[in-house]
Amino acid sequence: MSSEIMDAYWAAPPMARTLATAIVVMSIPVHFQMVSYVWFYFTEDTLLRFPPEIWRLATCFLLSGPKLGIIMDPYFAYQYLKQLETANSKFPRKEDVLWYLMTVGSFIILLNRVFLGGGFFLDGLLMALAYTASQDQRGAKTNFFFFTVPAQTVPYCMLLASLLMNPMAIPLQITGIVAAHLHDFLFRLWPEFGGGRNILATPGFVSYLVKTPRILERGYGTAIRQPTAAGSGSSTGASTGSVLPDSWKTRGSGQRLGGN
Repeated sequence: MSSEIMDAYWAAPPMARTLATAIVVMSIPVHFQMVSYVWFYFTEDTLLRFPPEIWRLATCFLLSGPKLGIIMDPYFAYQYLKQLETANSKFPRKEDVLWYLMTVGSFIILLNRVFLGGGFFLDGLLMALAYTASQDQRGAKTNFFFFTVPAQTVPYCMLLASLLMNPMAIPLQITGIVAAHLHDFLFRLWPEFGGGRNILATPGFVSYLVKTPRILERGYGTAIRQPTAAGSGSSTGASTGSVLPDSWKTRGSGQRLGGN
């Protein structure tokens, strides 16, 4: 059973899997007071320290709500990011999804630090993911808790749920919608309908980060490319996985040195 669970875990889309796992791994120790939250929130002065605490640019998106939030926030993060990673035409490559997270996250931080304050922004990121994932599903139906709703209304259903359960989260969620809409405008609407340039095109360094030469993708986990012999330029093994070159296979069984 544990092996099947791990196989299913590693077979999940890598970015969605990683984000959901990171939320759980950080939120549980913080909410159970095993680790202080002061190491993870973001403010501008944390980047001005020496050395700059740049990890906070990521960890400020990884603290879930307490109690039920520890379950629901990673679930929503996984579901909506999975849709972007596997079924959204705007993001055909993994690096496009990563660049989306980086740019939308930057917009959310900027909007909150200018207008709202605060140091944790997961609710805004979840709303941005839901908004972006739902825009290409107009006309389709989806489930939101126990209700079937038009896909494009999911972000607003989330706002309604927050109004009933956690009204304090609504301003942060609105910044997520604004950030996602700004990304969509700069990435798609302005180039397609305004004749402008896509200023949010994925830069080359992000592709380099995602397509590390030594890492091979497979159904789950990662495989490390073994170095080839010096000067060979490529592997000489057969397609069946043999370590011998094809030309050696015609030499017969051979004999050991000193054999009869």
